[in-house]
Amino acid sequence: MSIQQSNKYFSKNLYKLVLTVASTSLVTVLSMTSISVQAAGLNDLFKNSSSAKSKFLPVDEAFQVVSNTKATSKGTRLSISFEITPGHYVYKDKLTLSFPKGISATPFAFNQSPVSINDPTFGQVPVFTQRSVIATTTLTTSNGKGAKNAPVIIGWQGCATAGLCYPPEKVKTKIDIAATRR
Repeated sequence: MSIQQSNKYFSKNLYKLVLTVASTSLVTVLSMTSISVQAAGLNDLFKNSSSAKSKFLPVDEAFQVVSNTKATSKGTRLSISFEITPGHYVYKDKLTLSFPKGISATPFAFNQSPVSINDPTFGQVPVFTQRSVIATTTLTTSNGKGAKNAPVIIGWQGCATAGLCYPPEKVKTKIDIAATRR
């Protein structure tokens, strides 16, 4: 190999090496920038300091959920009240109850009618956009006897109309279920 060919070969390989190093550096810088931009974007979603105004409320400020019970001759009436901040909604079909074997619940009755929206995640779904919604059901035991401190989990999910769906929420409680009278 002549000196001229050797220099050409060396220049070509040096060029490839420089290009590889530059590309790797660029990808690394862009990755780091992307990560910091994503982190900044997430910080912008929720309050991250007292001076910064959040685009989205924390879930417990966007929705206040309270449950109460009342013993009846047919079991225990469970009412779940949702106070929904304007600009937010609760999925009707995401309201669930979990309880031990031997306990049952009637279908929920609502004090408001849901509206149908085309949700980007779930498609056409019924939601509650009203400021105050109450869901009511009656809990009974399969043997008709009462149950003390029965563990019940209330599941629900809501979204902000500005484009954030909060993760599904679970509220754990214990309920005394009244004996049914026939």
